[in-house]
Amino acid sequence: MVLPFLSIYLREARGLTLEEVGIILSLFGAGALVGSFLGGWLTDRIGSFAVQTVSLIGGGICFLFLKEVETFEGLALGFFLTTIVTDSLRPANSTAVAQYAKKENLTRAYSLNRMATNLGFAIGPAIGGFLAAKNYDLLFYVDGISCIMAGLLFALYFLKLPKNKEKKEVVIDENQVKPLPPWKDFSFMIFIFLVAGYGTIFFQLFITLPLYYREVYLLPENQIGWLLALNGFIVFALEMPLVAKLGNAVSLKRVVGLGALFAGLGLLVLNVAEGIVILVLSVIFLSVSEILAMPFMTSYTVQRADERSRGRYLGMYSVGYSIAFIAAPAIGTFLIKSSGYTILWYVLSIFSVLVAFGLIKNLNAKKQFKSLH
Repeated sequence: MVLPFLSIYLREARGLTLEEVGIILSLFGAGALVGSFLGGWLTDRIGSFAVQTVSLIGGGICFLFLKEVETFEGLALGFFLTTIVTDSLRPANSTAVAQYAKKENLTRAYSLNRMATNLGFAIGPAIGGFLAAKNYDLLFYVDGISCIMAGLLFALYFLKLPKNKEKKEVVIDENQVKPLPPWKDFSFMIFIFLVAGYGTIFFQLFITLPLYYREVYLLPENQIGWLLALNGFIVFALEMPLVAKLGNAVSLKRVVGLGALFAGLGLLVLNVAEGIVILVLSVIFLSVSEILAMPFMTSYTVQRADERSRGRYLGMYSVGYSIAFIAAPAIGTFLIKSSGYTILWYVLSIFSVLVAFGLIKNLNAKKQFKSLH
């Protein structure tokens, strides 16, 4: 609920400049970067259950404290620390999916998990827009309390399962060769660099597009919330059937490359024409991009690792998106300030072509893609 309205909140409720907003959003991404490393490292050592529980409950508490912070310095530090806690969830959660799902269902399992996430993102901005129109403090109250409740429900449910369920796959043979850490896997690190490039384009949906809706189209918070919620509804409704259909029919490089191109197209259309129909079309293209790229990128990451290094690989995958969340607001706010929204959309759409080409070159083995299913 907070993230889709964060740029507007910082600009209007806290009266920060565009440069200060960019700094805080980049620190938000920096915290996610640290959290992704920390979450992956902790998951391989203490397990995904403990990391997820602490992240959910701790993140909720952080949001409740954030609403009391008013200074630029306090907000910058607060959001940095908050995202360290909240984003440690990602590698732990992805690891848990791999531990519980059957290998042949792995991509569909991640799509199912993302379907739940996107149902939340369909509901969150819609409710968030209503709350923000009343009082921005309500965003932090409701987001914080919902995170704490999710953490408690998660802990109560999984504590009832057999104690050996979570770690059933992690049987270490001392005679096995020590797994290669992700940062020494050159091809994988190129992939992470390209993931960061893709995320820099896609994350404009949460960073500069809300500002664009507000400053160019003068939309109120509730309408912005519904536009962003449309992304969640589309992904929730279409990702599972599309992944099932494309998974065995199209090569990895083609589906992920096409996903990167759709991200650029979702921004480019904003320069083609004006009106609410164009805004909706933009969100549709960005949603298709998410469906085509993200679930297959995640399952590729899981299959490249083994049980002993899975948390670190997924942590590094999250790092790619965290880097994007540092770069996206820095690039977005700089280009808006210096050249305007039109140039921003053109630059990122051209960049999407380069990212798509890089992904196609990096993910160049169809046989490897088939092993993901």
